[in-house]
Amino acid sequence: MTEATVLTTRQIEALIPHRWPILLVDRIVEYDAAARRIVGIKAVTATEWFFQGHFPGLPVMPGVLQVEALAQTMAVYVAQQPGFGERIGLFAGIDECRFKRVVSPGDTLRLEVTMDKLGSRFGRGQAVASVDGEVACQARATDWLPVSRRPSTSRAWLYSAHRRAMSASCSIRRSRWASWGLSRSA
Repeated sequence: MTEATVLTTRQIEALIPHRWPILLVDRIVEYDAAARRIVGIKAVTATEWFFQGHFPGLPVMPGVLQVEALAQTMAVYVAQQPGFGERIGLFAGIDECRFKRVVSPGDTLRLEVTMDKLGSRFGRGQAVASVDGEVACQARATDWLPVSRRPSTSRAWLYSAHRRAMSASCSIRRSRWASWGLSRSA
């Protein structure tokens, strides 16, 4: 059964900055602002770039890309909310993530996100990726929402923004930065 398209790939590209090959949402089929819910679709094809090495002879969509597809679906929801259209949501956290089914070429991944909270700086939602009604991946995702869409494209700004997001949403001790070989100065 084919679901009606609410947003096409081109309309999604107008809302979020992702482009091929990392754009992992083909279309939006449901959007309900009152219920704080959005559903996207990703048709997983045999020609996906990641199948070349994951795994030859047994192609499996990496779990991290399933989570990224859910985060992009959340970003589309957030971008459509009043006052958020010019902001890029940066992935700030993933909690209670579980993978329950292999996603292979030929599968259609249904990406459903229901927002729990959407404040001026952070958004959090329940995210479920499924194939034919069977859960493939589920998690609670958090986005950090900086003030403007593109304050700078410099590498220093991106590092700084990511560091602020991680400090605000995670309980990583500052001493771990050194053990990871990262400098605390931006």
